[in-house]
Amino acid sequence: ALRDRIADTGASIVITADQQVRGGKQLPLKAIVDEALAQGGCASVRHVLVARRTGAAVPFQAPRDLWLHELTDGQSERCEPEWVEAEHPLFLLYTSGSTGTPKGVQHATGGYLLHAALTCAWTFDLKPEDVFWCTADIGWVTGHTYIAYGPLALGATQVVFEGVPTYPDAGRFWKMIQDHRVTVFYTAPTAIRSLIKAAEGNEAVHPARYDLGSLRILGSVGEPINPAAWEWYHRHVGGGRCPIVDTFWQTETGGHMITPLPGATALVPGSCTLPFPGIAAAVVDETGNELPWGQGGILVVKRPWPSMIRTIWGNPERFRKGYYPEEFQGRYYLAGDGAIRDAKTGYFTITGRIDDVLNVSGHRMGTMEIESALVAKTDLVAEAAVVGRPDDTTGEAICAFVVLKRPRPTG
Repeated sequence: ALRDRIADTGASIVITADQQVRGGKQLPLKAIVDEALAQGGCASVRHVLVARRTGAAVPFQAPRDLWLHELTDGQSERCEPEWVEAEHPLFLLYTSGSTGTPKGVQHATGGYLLHAALTCAWTFDLKPEDVFWCTADIGWVTGHTYIAYGPLALGATQVVFEGVPTYPDAGRFWKMIQDHRVTVFYTAPTAIRSLIKAAEGNEAVHPARYDLGSLRILGSVGEPINPAAWEWYHRHVGGGRCPIVDTFWQTETGGHMITPLPGATALVPGSCTLPFPGIAAAVVDETGNELPWGQGGILVVKRPWPSMIRTIWGNPERFRKGYYPEEFQGRYYLAGDGAIRDAKTGYFTITGRIDDVLNVSGHRMGTMEIESALVAKTDLVAEAAVVGRPDDTTGEAICAFVVLKRPRPTG
């Protein structure tokens, strides 16, 4: 996966670390980079910059590999910005599609930063005295928008967390909130469901054992949150007093698209409620005609917004066909999700993907991509088919049907 992304972007510098610490384990990041570069197709890479995280010994290939701390030692603490046009490419994030290779989603500098800051300010009602914590991995779009960009653009105080919610025990999140007096907490339904299970099996890690009185707003991200998890989150983490902002958005949208605004939107468990101000979301049929409230259909966005995807890196035709299909005369952005609006309130509920993309713990993975990885094991796998199945913890789980060329290995 890393090799494919380097080859697609033509990257000249790769920044990594010796290791990452996650759940009490050391993950060999530098070794993963070395393996990717050794596969070929990465001739564009001139240097690998390595941050010293754990101090572990790692292979070094001079003059390609450089220690980051040696480059920054003696440098000024002040770094003047590089002034660019608003539409200058800001970053690429790769997201799975239903067919072919992952897509390099390109965001622009001005519009993305505007929407990141605006959604942080309005969805989370961030104030100077708040302590904000988004628990996402920083490499996913949630970590980009609501760790690296949005909160910092507002000058917010935030917690940045390297780890998992169940290490050293399943009370880790609640202890962090208690110790750091977190006021706004943003996490995924998968994490909530796993912590419900842990709390029900071990009273010592139940939220009731911790002081969560600092909390004033809770958030949910990555996948629709089922009503039972919403109710538990509201009652046991928020003490029945914290509004939950159930946010719908995507890598391609750059920031929140449909979400309650705390104190302004009446909440309904399991519904992301109404579009963020300025977002023209709608539910349409297969030909692009808007459907009446109460009838399920295809979720689209009818007008541009600041942080919208600008293109797929190196493949503008795939961008046009995938997101602005001919069935809609190229007029609407196709989110790839189904939705329904409440017949009385117009509130949106996301009903799931309409393509072959799986949503596992809020991470989008194309079935074709997984199948390709399986059949790449050419000495063992003849054919493979991948589908999703419901899962109580992750929302959706990967189920692979594999035809082997020889007897199944044991052990």
